[in-house]
Amino acid sequence: MEREMNRKLVLEDGSEFYGYGFGSDTEKVCEMVFNTSMVGYQEVVTDPSYTYQMVVMTYPLIGNYGIADEDFETKTPTIGGLIVRDYNDMPSNFRYTKTLDELLLENNIPGIYGIDTRMLTRHIRDNGTCKVLITDASTSLDDAVEVLKSREISNDAVKRVSCKKRWYSRTSNHKFNVVAIDCGIHLSTIKGLNARGCNVTVVPYDTKAEDIRFMKPDGVFISNGPGNPEDIPEVVETIKQIKGEFPIFGISMGHELIALSYGAKTCKLKFGHRGSNHPVRNLKTGKVEIVNQNHGYTVDADSVKNTSLEITHVNIMDNTIEGISCEKDKIFAVSYLANSFPGNQDGRYLFDQFISNMKEAQKNA
Repeated sequence: MEREMNRKLVLEDGSEFYGYGFGSDTEKVCEMVFNTSMVGYQEVVTDPSYTYQMVVMTYPLIGNYGIADEDFETKTPTIGGLIVRDYNDMPSNFRYTKTLDELLLENNIPGIYGIDTRMLTRHIRDNGTCKVLITDASTSLDDAVEVLKSREISNDAVKRVSCKKRWYSRTSNHKFNVVAIDCGIHLSTIKGLNARGCNVTVVPYDTKAEDIRFMKPDGVFISNGPGNPEDIPEVVETIKQIKGEFPIFGISMGHELIALSYGAKTCKLKFGHRGSNHPVRNLKTGKVEIVNQNHGYTVDADSVKNTSLEITHVNIMDNTIEGISCEKDKIFAVSYLANSFPGNQDGRYLFDQFISNMKEAQKNA
């Protein structure tokens, strides 16, 4: 006998999608987005940049290799919810310590499977990201639409995921001290800096310029994070005050924040870039890099013309800006995830560029 569908999604336009629940059975309103990665659902679920977002996984089979303790991108997942076609609750992987269902349940995150994720993805591509409610299948459409109208998605995502006080990630025989401004930083990014000889001091997003100067870093890293970059003017002001004093490297939201600090503007993409198969052209080398991405905002190209920034990378699919730099200030940034796991490694040379800039700064000190 076929199991009865017990959960559903309701979109702002009244569309309904029925499925089966896993994880928490809580009711939530989130922004709905899609991710095109074929592997890495654990990294997606534990990516702080998905705070207040419900993610449609376009790859159909999710859960089949479970959850491994070494693969978390943050200790406490804050994703809004997960939407998949087929969910596998019997993982085949010697590394797994729990199932995806158990991870979601522990963190009060709802999941739903049995959904036509191809149809849902086309809906997002055609109409853009939108609010979605995950609820019990018995909830009436009128009640669901009323909930969607009455609940706003919070704009405090970075404040929620950023560390509350500074913490340290040290490595043996370090050569550099890096301050990382945490807007929702990946643990794999910190590991990538450690592997290159950097002691990393992770600080809250609203850390002031004078506090960073007091730490005397060799370089400053601006992390990825969730939401609208214009919601955290504190970080933009800090970058304004320290640019030119230290080599600075930013990724994803860090890229947008650096652009704002130079007077450029940002705008929201229709459905964003999320997944591990995005082609980006490096304008300096002419090479195409296949990279991992997770951002819903981009830098306005026209606004960059009135700044001292140079455009270094562009997205081949929609020609949006993917990289900027200011050689004079030893500052550069990309909108993709240069050191994320799993997936493509084409962007990891950027960490070496950051190291090179810090070496040069040390020589000139």
